[in-house]
Amino acid sequence: MTVPWAWRKRMFQILLALTLVFASSAIAQIESGRAELPPAPSTQRQALLLAADAALPPQTQQSPQPPAQSPAQATPLPAGKPAPGSRQVTLDQAIELALANNPNLRATRKQVDESVAQEVTANLRPNPVLTGDSQFLPIFNPSQFTTNTLDTLSQFDIGIGYLFERGGKRRNRLQAARDATAVTRSQIVDAERTLTFNVAQQFVNALLAKSNLDFAAEDLNSFQQTVNISEERYKLGDISEGDFLKIKLQLLQFQTDVAQARVAKAQALINLRQLMGYESVPRDYDVAGDLEYVPLTARREDLQAKALEQRPDLRAARQGITAAQSQVSLARANGKVDPTISTNFSHLSGASSSSWFVNIPLPVFNRNQGEISRTLFAVDQSRFAATSAEEGVLADVSNAWESASSNEEIVKLYTSGYVKQAQESRDISNYAYKAGAATLLDLLDAERSYRATQLASRQALAAYMTSLEQLKQAVGTRSLP
Repeated sequence: MTVPWAWRKRMFQILLALTLVFASSAIAQIESGRAELPPAPSTQRQALLLAADAALPPQTQQSPQPPAQSPAQATPLPAGKPAPGSRQVTLDQAIELALANNPNLRATRKQVDESVAQEVTANLRPNPVLTGDSQFLPIFNPSQFTTNTLDTLSQFDIGIGYLFERGGKRRNRLQAARDATAVTRSQIVDAERTLTFNVAQQFVNALLAKSNLDFAAEDLNSFQQTVNISEERYKLGDISEGDFLKIKLQLLQFQTDVAQARVAKAQALINLRQLMGYESVPRDYDVAGDLEYVPLTARREDLQAKALEQRPDLRAARQGITAAQSQVSLARANGKVDPTISTNFSHLSGASSSSWFVNIPLPVFNRNQGEISRTLFAVDQSRFAATSAEEGVLADVSNAWESASSNEEIVKLYTSGYVKQAQESRDISNYAYKAGAATLLDLLDAERSYRATQLASRQALAAYMTSLEQLKQAVGTRSLP
């Protein structure tokens, strides 16, 4: 049986197309560093279906079916992985490093040392006063500087005096200083709470940048295979040169996404390293972990009740009332007059004598009434400030809880099917375009929708994780009920 020349030419084209498809697939895998993996089953199946459809008569060709997602397509590429030997830091480790090495926090902690030093000053007693004098010395008659003259004519006095504090001034000073130290300690804890949230927020940003870089690299590799297959189809005359150039130009967007994602990750790691302390981690460190969804199960009322017990800024405001009351007690104690008792030893005209003196200020005009009045107003002010802080805590928890709940709903929308649907739409359009059943516009539109949905889902998940960290900050604890 003689095979017609047209059929032999057609079979030759089919064999040539299959050879070019398998060669381009192998080259793409070598370039992406994954030559050890077998070719994606969907790529082989697409090539075989194209060849089979081309060999069949037009009336017997079947409509293309969307391929199933292969494990190779579902596995992210290691584009965002750290270099060998670099250190990976978890969220808990990042917080510990920041609390130990952050220079701003270390500078703030010095306020506690300063306050403790003020306690030492407040607990000090007054120093005794030593006095002395010499009178009737013959300075202008040096010849009269004799023992007899000094003993009979000159006068010598020496004395010591001490101020006795009344009203418990020292005790009230010490108590006021201790109360101020307690407020300072709570303020330092609040600064640690703020730093912890900043570290957690920046850590989530780094995880988002890492995830976006992995996705951009994976999407680039996938579209690179589409470009390679389109190039072979162009050589075979299945698509026009204009369509091929449009696809090739679209590759620039994917390459730009990878470059931008790489810069975003580097900047996020730099900002996180600044919070942890530059010397605490190596330059090529990386974050360990992934964007993950943790359901919010706590009730708002329970979180508010816990925040009223845990928040250090509210505790500092309440301690401020006690500190203000200590200032009132100190002001009243300072209104008490303090006597000064002193004794002198005198030598005059060959005789020695001693004298005792008592000095007591008369509280006729100044009884420290202005300072007492001021401290009483300060107590009222501190009470209002504590009430405002309490209301602020409740508002912070409510806002954070609402934000977390809203972001959780958005995450559930993406995970319920939108991400999967966008991927299936992209795969169907890609398969249909390669089989000649879809236009280039359909392919690019599906690819654009898939990329936008993937990035939006990652952004929504990162926003939800950040809102959880904000809720932890509002409550004042790392463990939510």
